Amino acid sequence: MADVARARKLAERIKVLVAEALERAVKDPDLGFVTITDVKVTPDLQHSTIFFTVYGTPAEKARSAEIIEKHRGVIRREVGRQLSIRLVPTIEFVADEIPETAAHMNDLLAAAKARDEEVAKLAADAHWAGEENPYKEPRQIEEDED
Repeated sequence: MADVARARKLAERIKVLVAEALERAVKDPDLGFVTITDVKVTPDLQHSTIFFTVYGTPAEKARSAEIIEKHRGVIRREVGRQLSIRLVPTIEFVADEIPETAAHMNDLLAAAKARDEEVAKLAADAHWAGEENPYKEPRQIEEDED
């Protein structure tokens, strides 16, 4: 039976253990500044997906991703030593694209705001091209009072 709460607790524990394993067990000097952003564990506790970001240039990010993938077994072993469960979940590392996507969205929102301000300035100085009400109104019949 799947226990989502237990999977969530295990994911938080794996997040901490992977960060420590990257610091202690992986001795590669080319490994960049890696941040573990999120961990998802399946409800049956058999598979974990670890999302990470790397600070640096695209070449440094690619090199760090290679190093992490190369040391996946060592990291899983370190996690397994610290967990008190019978089966250690498999580990899959995925580069987290959320920070780049969020930065791109902020840029798009800033550009939209600038365009809105420009349109508001143009609208403030605008004048009607014709009459204020360009639609034909029905004739008003005036009643004479007797």
